[in-house]
Amino acid sequence: MASLAEYIDQKAAALLDIMLAKQATVTFAESCTGGMLSAAFTRHAGASAALTRSYVTYCDAAKAEILGVSTDALARYTAVSAQVAAQMALGAQRLAGADIAVSVTGLAGPGGGTAAQPVGLVYIGCAAKGGVRVVRAIFPGDRDMVRQQAALTAYRLALAAAAAL
Repeated sequence: MASLAEYIDQKAAALLDIMLAKQATVTFAESCTGGMLSAAFTRHAGASAALTRSYVTYCDAAKAEILGVSTDALARYTAVSAQVAAQMALGAQRLAGADIAVSVTGLAGPGGGTAAQPVGLVYIGCAAKGGVRVVRAIFPGDRDMVRQQAALTAYRLALAAAAAL
């Protein structure tokens, strides 16, 4: 059985193939995955034709300053929210001029969770020509498992958007 890391790698390769075939570009705006998406994507030859830039915006200030996430959304909904995931994806898409932008924000743990926002809660955004879609998930496991499951889900969302280009 393949590991989560191998599945992520397979999905990254599949996304790259689609992006190259469609002469399209992708960008990533990552928080709790800390660069996992762009690392998996750039592991494959030819990635530079489809990825011109990527963003790791781990703290709220970076989300606001770099991606243009509104401080009101951060204060009202917190960084771990559908609203912020959507704004992260749209901001990255605008900055990179990409056809598709994928964002990930969440609580990987082991600490920091609450009853309303438990550890493992992740929001994944995907901005494409049809607008922005956000998926909410609560992933089980330790910090690495949460991050890997978030990355795999983000790639699945990106693949669906890429197929519709």
